[in-house]
Amino acid sequence: MKKIVVLILLLVATGGAAWWFGLPEKLGWQTAAKKAFVLYGNVDIRQVSLGFRVNGRLSDVSADEGDIIKSGAVLAKLDARPYDYAVRSADANVAARRATLDKLKAGPRPTEIAQTRASYNASLADLQNAGLELERAQQLRPRGTISQAAYDQAVAVKAMAAARAEAAREALKLIEEGSRLEDIAAAEAQLQAAQATLESARTSLEDTELRAPNDGIILSRVRETGAIVAPADIVFVLSLTEPVWVRTYVSEPDLGRIHPGMKVKVSSDTRPDDAYDGTIGFISPVAEFTPKTVETPELRTDLVYRLRIVIDKPGADLRQGMPVTVRFAETGARRH
Repeated sequence: MKKIVVLILLLVATGGAAWWFGLPEKLGWQTAAKKAFVLYGNVDIRQVSLGFRVNGRLSDVSADEGDIIKSGAVLAKLDARPYDYAVRSADANVAARRATLDKLKAGPRPTEIAQTRASYNASLADLQNAGLELERAQQLRPRGTISQAAYDQAVAVKAMAAARAEAAREALKLIEEGSRLEDIAAAEAQLQAAQATLESARTSLEDTELRAPNDGIILSRVRETGAIVAPADIVFVLSLTEPVWVRTYVSEPDLGRIHPGMKVKVSSDTRPDDAYDGTIGFISPVAEFTPKTVETPELRTDLVYRLRIVIDKPGADLRQGMPVTVRFAETGARRH
């Protein structure tokens, strides 16, 4: 009988323990016994197709496939002589426009004003002399001393002298007033347009040198020295050294176990025991079907979410498309 009682108590205790340890799950708790889980993905490295922004003839190609390139390094050059001539021409045009503007702002020189005033005084003298001649003609005409034609000529001469004097007076007023504000504004606008043309010419001259935008490795050398290239032509294909990402996918049941900024370990088949530190940088908000390239034990019909993991300090052994293993650390209890 004692054995039966002990057996009953043992069964009750076992059932109670099983119920007790299952209670946190029923209440929505995750236990600390959650094991670390593993994802599989591929290395994703950005590539850049490099070319010139201007057209021309390649005069020098200094990089080759496989070369390790630093940011700002000159990879190739175009024949810069046409663009150098354009800069010189634009520079001369700017100088001419600036001289014109300075001339308008300075106004007429004192000697020019004096010359115009002298011309006006001369026209007044001519007018006075023509007036005297007309007066004589008016006195002599009634006596018949001069002909009607001579009298008419004297009248016309005085009228022309008066017109010349009036023109000279207006010219003097104009030169004393100086340049019009509208003319100065137009000259300033023309100077700004010339300066913009000069800057554009200088930019085109700088663009005859093809420089690396980032550190990387030359994957392809497409053009050779002497080739004529257009702005759309590719000369090099550059694989960037950084950033290096891992593209992987997580199933919906495991989505709550990860978050952006979470630290992970990334290892490759080449160096399985030497893992890189990585950080989850992006979790897609949209679910998708598992791509065929993803290595996972889950069914391929399951919906997954794409992850982007940024490698903190990538090494040279990580290559484009390389399969890698992503290991997540164990997670403690977490309330949903």
